[in-house]
Amino acid sequence: MKGLKPILLGAFLGIFALGGLASSGLTGQPAPDFALKSATGENLRLSEYRGEVVMINFWATWCGPCQQEMPLLEELHNRYQRVGFRLLGVNIDDDASRAMQMVQSLGVTFPVLFDDTKSVSKLYQVEAMPVTVLLDRAGTVRYVHHGYKPGYEEHYLTEIRSLLRE
Repeated sequence: MKGLKPILLGAFLGIFALGGLASSGLTGQPAPDFALKSATGENLRLSEYRGEVVMINFWATWCGPCQQEMPLLEELHNRYQRVGFRLLGVNIDDDASRAMQMVQSLGVTFPVLFDDTKSVSKLYQVEAMPVTVLLDRAGTVRYVHHGYKPGYEEHYLTEIRSLLRE
């Protein structure tokens, strides 16, 4: 029993250190497909992006960390879209006009989709904001990040680069 305590303590500290970067039950599973209306009015389907590395970022206008993270996501989008990276922002607000105001004020150019019924958020087990999901080219969930704190974008960068090299 003595040998088990350090192992359990190490596992607990490892989980605690990751904080919001914890994994979820979706990791390693095929990403649930969905279609949502985008800010341009067209419907976009996740499966249309198969063959590319995809980041899905669930966000809301009332979420402070979402607002803080958005410009950093825009940077990643601009930097890697030419090499097979796609970023989809999934807004869960009931009022799409508020989301559009935020998108415009922040200068966001990646596709923004509206999940006003929260059906896609439920598929992806979103319980707090933001949640960021990274998919490999085969459409498999490889990383799930819950929340945002300054510095998380470095993890995103490492993971995106790794998935683009595969």
